Amino acid sequence: MLSLLYQEGPSTKGIFRRSGSAKTFKELKEKLDSGTEVDLACESIFVTASLFKDFLRNIPGSVLSSQLCDKWVSVLDQGNNEEKIKSIQRLIEHLPRANVVLLRYIFGVLHGIEMRSEENQMNAFNLAVCIAPSLLWPPVPSTPDIESEFIKKISSLVQFLIENCCRIFGDEITSLFGEI
Repeated sequence: MLSLLYQEGPSTKGIFRRSGSAKTFKELKEKLDSGTEVDLACESIFVTASLFKDFLRNIPGSVLSSQLCDKWVSVLDQGNNEEKIKSIQRLIEHLPRANVVLLRYIFGVLHGIEMRSEENQMNAFNLAVCIAPSLLWPPVPSTPDIESEFIKKISSLVQFLIENCCRIFGDEITSLFGEI
């Protein structure tokens, strides 16, 4: 999924914002969940993006770890950008290795899409609004007002992560997928 999103996302207007066919999404999800081989290259990139967000939402405790939720939310309250980046890097060290690897690929894809935002209309802010709720959620349910405020904070954090991903994850993030 990430490879396809890396290839097609930068040239797709509204990637992660528009959803694909609900019927196709449901059928593909059922096939993937049952272990059936699926060729996503034959499907709409919007369905693939929806499947990927669904995959992220089903990671137990979230890819950024709900246990670190308060720390993630407070990162942007820190001093200058350098201090924020250092805090983020320290938080990343507390994540399981598999989560860190996945995050590097996710932000490699998002960076590639953002670099062509004039074409696809998905700048860091728009991408963050679409993907942030799939990356982190609080460990316990809350009221709609608190949840709305939380999503705003996480979206700002994800926007910062996209805009600074090369400094956070390293410049090689731009070449994780090699020459596809």
